[in-house]
Amino acid sequence: MNNYKNWHEKHFETLGFGSRLADSVAKGMGSWKFIIVQTILVLLWMGLNLIGFIYHWDAYPFILLNLVFSTQAAYAAPIIMMSQNRQSERDRMQAQADYQTNIEAKQEIEALTIILNKLDIEKLDKIIALLEEIKNKG
Repeated sequence: MNNYKNWHEKHFETLGFGSRLADSVAKGMGSWKFIIVQTILVLLWMGLNLIGFIYHWDAYPFILLNLVFSTQAAYAAPIIMMSQNRQSERDRMQAQADYQTNIEAKQEIEALTIILNKLDIEKLDKIIALLEEIKNKG
């Protein structure tokens, strides 16, 4: 089993419960499923309050619904911002990991270039020696 952990795994392990919850909430609220479900609930809320003849728990102009949305927005905004801050941190970690990989690749390429140059010089020296040997025999 490979024990090497990439930067995604290392970052995920550093997250606490609150951070993971905030990321999950932000991910859920930023989905089409959330928008569709919320739209259906709003339409049901408004429909039931408009056609309810006996009991209106939130008569038009739906002040309670506005309060629910305001409360939702008051909590959603900071949660989404926390998640975005962590995304920025993940992006910085990825950029650093990419930079380190590029540095290591550059060093490896430079080492290979030196080896190849040595091989070329050795080949050229052998060719020159063979040509001189042929010249001296002939």
